[in-house]
Amino acid sequence: MGSQNPSPQKDSGNPARAIGIGLTLPFTLVAPMVVGGAIGYFLDRWLYTKPAFLLVLGLLGLGIGIRDAVKSAAALDKK
Repeated sequence: MGSQNPSPQKDSGNPARAIGIGLTLPFTLVAPMVVGGAIGYFLDRWLYTKPAFLLVLGLLGLGIGIRDAVKSAAALDKK
């Protein structure tokens, strides 16, 4: 029987690192959407196509933000 644990649990790692990643995830989600929306807004003003580019680039930024957040969470889960 010995000291082997039949169901090893994942090591939680450094709590400060987990808090740091948890605090950056909202910015990881929001920043690309804001940047894409801002670029779209200025393109719409320049080309007089309100709100086509704003919506397209804002949604594209949202997709990129979600992808990056999932990637960051998966990397944290592996460690």
